[in-house]
Amino acid sequence: MSDALRALYQEVILDHYKRPRNWGRLPQPTGHADGHNPLCGDRLSVDVQVEGDRVADIRVEGQGCAISVASASMMSEALKGRTVSEVTSLFDRFHEVVTGRADAEAAPLGKLAVFAGVAEFPARVKCATLAWHTLRAALDTRSGAVSTE
Repeated sequence: MSDALRALYQEVILDHYKRPRNWGRLPQPTGHADGHNPLCGDRLSVDVQVEGDRVADIRVEGQGCAISVASASMMSEALKGRTVSEVTSLFDRFHEVVTGRADAEAAPLGKLAVFAGVAEFPARVKCATLAWHTLRAALDTRSGAVSTE
């Protein structure tokens, strides 16, 4: 990856960290889950409103490192309006890319491709995927907390 591209990716991540999108709670979500990354101390809550088979709205709140908050913010933007099936496919693709699976291509992720570099830092993978695992639990309407451990 070029230095210019790496700098752009860092800029995007910092922007979403400093000004997270879709932050807060939904008044009556159809799904909710809490997530925790004990390694980094990240704690996120995800509310989701599913109408039919589409994610009508999604909100995240909590606190965490720049990677965790930016990932949650960008996830919320990318998934709003998608079908639950599309959300599951995007989750799988995102997970493959950030865990460094050799045949995974980041390009189909669009803006989420900024997290491809996380694969070089295994401890940060949990930060990048916390919101995604928490969303999956909210969609499954599982009770209890999600942990990266």
